[in-house]
Amino acid sequence: MRTLAVIPARLGASRLPRKPLRLLAGSPLVIRVWERVASMAVADRCVIATDSDEVAGVARDHGAEVVLTSPDHPSGTDRVAEVSGRPEYRRFDAVVNVQGDEPFVTESAVRGAMDQVGSKGFPLGTAAARAPTAILDEPNVVKVVAADDGRAMYFSRAAIPYLRDAAEEGLRSMRIWQHIGVYAYAREALARWVALPPHPLERIERLEQLRPLAAGIAMGVALVNESPRVGIDTPEDLTRANADWTDFVRRS
Repeated sequence: MRTLAVIPARLGASRLPRKPLRLLAGSPLVIRVWERVASMAVADRCVIATDSDEVAGVARDHGAEVVLTSPDHPSGTDRVAEVSGRPEYRRFDAVVNVQGDEPFVTESAVRGAMDQVGSKGFPLGTAAARAPTAILDEPNVVKVVAADDGRAMYFSRAAIPYLRDAAEEGLRSMRIWQHIGVYAYAREALARWVALPPHPLERIERLEQLRPLAAGIAMGVALVNESPRVGIDTPEDLTRANADWTDFVRRS
């Protein structure tokens, strides 16, 4: 597949203002993400999509390809879809979306999501990893359950799968999957996703990936062998990221 990687980066985050330009190990956060994705060589082209002239200028100064998008997009997926729909990018068969606050994303997660669309034939793909029981009590950690063929059945901030009988704890422990925030799309599936109206389940959980699932668009989930991290959303997250970055790069 000819694949386009898009990194959406919005300047107006509420919990961490000016998030894409906050420094991680001396470089803007969005640049660290772009460097990670570019170093993987998983896509034929990698661009940063932003609604900010300031972010665009910083990205170009670091050598990144940048697309200025509408400031009215409600989500990163909509921003990625705008880029995918532009004439200069229409030759790509698939699109991969790595969010601009995910500098710890791994190549196995990105390739896993892409393989769901490529070799597995799903219209959409994402990734997940097995996680400890403790995440079930964390609403900021998104969980996913999948069918035997890898198709996502549901994403939730709640504890899924729920343990009804304590005797099945061992069985459940193998099914606690933490969602990793990377997506791959066949071009037509991405266009269909953003054309759909927000679904009530999406609005209730504040999880946009429930929109295509509710519409019957299948999403494959790659189970990868890693310890996933949540993105950088708060000043405390950024402090931890700076403390962990050198060791993460060394091990990657």
